Amino acid sequence: MTNYAPEIDDEERRQFLRVLGLTSAAAVGSELTLDGIREELHENPTEELSTMGHSIRADVTGELDADLLGSELGGIGAAMERLEDVRAAGIPGENERLYRELAAPAWTANDHLVDVGFYESVESHLPAFSENHIENVASELIQTELLSNTLSDLGFSEREKTALTMNVVNNTGRLALWMPTKNIPEGVEFNVEHVAPLHHRAAEGSLLWIDDMDTHLWQNEVLLTDEMLDDGIWNVKTMLGGFHLLTTAAHGVTDGSVTDSQLTAALTAGTAAMIVGQEDLNNEVFRITEEMRAPHSWEAAR
Repeated sequence: MTNYAPEIDDEERRQFLRVLGLTSAAAVGSELTLDGIREELHENPTEELSTMGHSIRADVTGELDADLLGSELGGIGAAMERLEDVRAAGIPGENERLYRELAAPAWTANDHLVDVGFYESVESHLPAFSENHIENVASELIQTELLSNTLSDLGFSEREKTALTMNVVNNTGRLALWMPTKNIPEGVEFNVEHVAPLHHRAAEGSLLWIDDMDTHLWQNEVLLTDEMLDDGIWNVKTMLGGFHLLTTAAHGVTDGSVTDSQLTAALTAGTAAMIVGQEDLNNEVFRITEEMRAPHSWEAAR
């Protein structure tokens, strides 16, 4: 299995552990893993997370289609099993839909969540992104093993699981820029009434970026490097993993397989992963600078 996640440097490691309340990198050994972190974390009160999750559950119980969500979760998992084949294929042909097909099951689940008002409920009961909220969410997911088990089932390696979790925990500044609709200040240049709920924006934004990959890669083949293609697969994996986690939480409402605190944590972490993934995809694959691009053909031939 190919590891597409970037290497974790010392500063990223220190910041990750600090947010989780672990002051010494030695506390989790030389290799940073979610299992090692779990052993060092102290159980945190989850009453606040539970209260939020309970409110969301009360809103959407009876609205969600368990069979549909379960089927599409299986479809997303099957799509993620094809990621290495998609990367091995390289640049899609003009009419190929390699990436678009990866996102198809997620679109079906997303449309259902929109139809039942799921995203509106989530935004109304969850707070804006903050370091404290992210810390509580990460601690809950790591301690309950929900995050680790879900990502393992989707083919994430130990390094990839840790990198995805670290990307969420270490990027509260970026995440805070994604405001709940009700928090968008007056006087902006667009009509706030037409702005979708935060978690809806994160989900559909991710799927739209994935859908556009086939065309973007085909049109910009001459500019692309292997590093960009690897980054692209990692970012797609991050977004689909985040969407799967969010949908797992929604499905968990229908069968009681997630607790109220896990529901809050999974919805928050899944949304955060999708936000970070699409922003990184934009910066690493779509906005190709002169410094990033592949050498000009005449330069490569010299």
